[in-house]
Amino acid sequence: MAIQIFILSKLMEENTYPYKLKKQISALQPLDTVNGLTESKLYYHFESLAKQGFIEAKEVIKEENRPDKQVFAITAKGREVLPKKIYKLFENAETIGDMVIGLANMKYIDRDKAISLIEKKLSSLKQKREYLATLDGHFPVEPEKKVFVNFLEDYSKYKIEGSIQFLERLIEHIRKEEI
Repeated sequence: MAIQIFILSKLMEENTYPYKLKKQISALQPLDTVNGLTESKLYYHFESLAKQGFIEAKEVIKEENRPDKQVFAITAKGREVLPKKIYKLFENAETIGDMVIGLANMKYIDRDKAISLIEKKLSSLKQKREYLATLDGHFPVEPEKKVFVNFLEDYSKYKIEGSIQFLERLIEHIRKEEI
C-alpha cells in the first residue's frame, strides 16, 4: 500500500513515468532496500493502479535507442482514493515507521482525522501498558528463569513506553502542522 501512496502522491505533483520514480527512490537508497521493492514490483503497482482507474497513461515518450516511456497522470478517482489509502495506512500501522509515507503526505488528508487514528493507537498502547502492570508478580517464576522473565518484562515496558512517548510527540507535531 505504501508504494501505491508514494506513486499517487508523486502523480499529484506532476505526471511521470515509472523509471523516473525508480531513479528518485534509488537516489535516496537502493531500490531493493525499500521494503523489498524491486523494479518489477514498482511497474506492477503502476499497472495495478491503472487497472483500478486511479492513474492513466497520458503519453508515450519515444527516444532513439531507448525503450518507450509511458507517462502517467492521476485520475479524479485516484485523487479521491489517495486520502483513503493514507488513512488505511495509519489504521494498519503497527509502528511510526509504518506511517512514514502517510506522514510525508499529510497535505492530502484531514489532520484531525489522522490525529484521531493515531490517538486510537495511543489509547491501545496505554491499555496494554496498564494490563502489563496488573500482571507484575501474579505468576510464579522459577528461580532459574527470573532473570530472563525480568529482562522480557523490562523490554516490553521499554518498547511500549517509547512508543507512547513518540506517538504523543507525533500528535503534537501534527497539531502544530510541523509534520
